[in-house]
Amino acid sequence: MKKNLLATLIMLVVILTSLFAGNNKKNELTWYENIEEAMEVASDNDVPILVDFTGSDWCKWCFVLEDEVFSQKEFIDYANENLVLVLLDFPRSKKMSNEQKAYNRSLAEKYNIKGFPTILILDKNSEILGQTGYQRGGAVNYINHLKSIINK
Repeated sequence: MKKNLLATLIMLVVILTSLFAGNNKKNELTWYENIEEAMEVASDNDVPILVDFTGSDWCKWCFVLEDEVFSQKEFIDYANENLVLVLLDFPRSKKMSNEQKAYNRSLAEKYNIKGFPTILILDKNSEILGQTGYQRGGAVNYINHLKSIINK
């Protein structure tokens, strides 16, 4: 009897572990650090690109956008199906390669980025569909806001 109980408990642990592992993958976002790579993925999937110009370790509104929108299940589900995400970071203390810093700066200059967070929505050819930033109202409101930009 103890053997059956132990076997059942082990099987239950294995099943629960695999379920949670599977759910974690669905609850993660893939952020590219290169627009060219994102363009290939966007073209293959015929979806737009969301580019987040952020100061990940110092920008108050970047923190709020991450907490209220990007980390929420509704946004994660929407983004995983409908967007390719690019994160172009401008940290103050986080380590980053000189090449990545130069790359991010060049894109900030190209797109005339003046503040953080700035969100660009690009088509699969990297043409600007719209520009935004933090929007009040949480993930569902933000998704609707993005849809209004994309569907113009």
